[in-house]
Amino acid sequence: MRVLILDDSASSLMLLEQLVSKIEGCTALPFTDPAKALSEVGAGAIDLALVDYMMPGFNGIDVVKTLRAMPGGADLPVVMLTGRDAIRYAALDAGVTDFLTKPFDTVEVKLRIRNMLKLREAQNNLRDKASWLAEEVRKATSALVLREEEVIFRLSRAAEYRDSDTGQHIERMAKYSLLIAEALGLDEEACRSLYLSCPMHDVGKIAIRDAILLKPGKYSPEERAAMERHTIHGYEILANSNSTLIQTAAAIALSHHERWDGTGYPSRLCRTEIPLFARITAVADVFDALTSERPYKRAWSLEEARLHILENSGKQFDPDCVAAFMQRWEDVLIIHGSHQSKSRAVA
Repeated sequence: MRVLILDDSASSLMLLEQLVSKIEGCTALPFTDPAKALSEVGAGAIDLALVDYMMPGFNGIDVVKTLRAMPGGADLPVVMLTGRDAIRYAALDAGVTDFLTKPFDTVEVKLRIRNMLKLREAQNNLRDKASWLAEEVRKATSALVLREEEVIFRLSRAAEYRDSDTGQHIERMAKYSLLIAEALGLDEEACRSLYLSCPMHDVGKIAIRDAILLKPGKYSPEERAAMERHTIHGYEILANSNSTLIQTAAAIALSHHERWDGTGYPSRLCRTEIPLFARITAVADVFDALTSERPYKRAWSLEEARLHILENSGKQFDPDCVAAFMQRWEDVLIIHGSHQSKSRAVA
């Protein structure tokens, strides 16, 4: 334990230094000059301060106020050394923890110093325990986040398997959505929320009959209307949750087929009437759907899909989302390539 001793009296300083040095585990830091002491010793580097009241330049109360304002100084035990009762109220108001009255009673000095150091040790132990608890909470929260992410992707993939060969569509489009969100400047929490909620965008497809969902040819008007209802089914499955994440997923499920020009479905929303996360998901979803082979279509080339997205900027898609997607094009290629390699490895 490190004890700052500040007293302009050489005899008092020597006596206090001797008493502190006799306490096991204690190191005395003696100073006669307040300015020098404050410049060389920070409050966070000591465990106790013994401060004389009457000193040249600074008085003891000024020193205490300065220590309290330093990083780590708020809880530092500070003992005022004084023979004047008149300054006690001002000293207590400045943050003094205890007093030692001159001339010193050496037994009292040792006992008060020991008690103050026990207080400091208790503070340090409490701080260490709080840090340990904070770290344990962080670890537990991190584990829950990973489990939450795994459950979401596994359940979303279960719905996606009805409409694709590999179920990797949701993983790719979630990563594409994340790239767009980052390029738009969304904060870390918003990006994470989008990344975890957008995989549930097509969960409503579990309510669509296979004869319609997997039909290789063109839909009849009735079949088209039934297919479009997957957005409403998805919303109904996810709506009214207490989870903010599921609420976000419900909004995406309902609106990811709306179009910037107002000709989408199910509500014919346009421009910023469409939730931002749904506008982002729309770009990522369509791009990956175009570049994926399905029972009813061939996979488009990356260049064909890129041009389609650009040509429909301001029509089907939010121009800002398209621009953000193109800004991260090199990362898009990496994501697409890594999943292609994964598919070949599985095959």
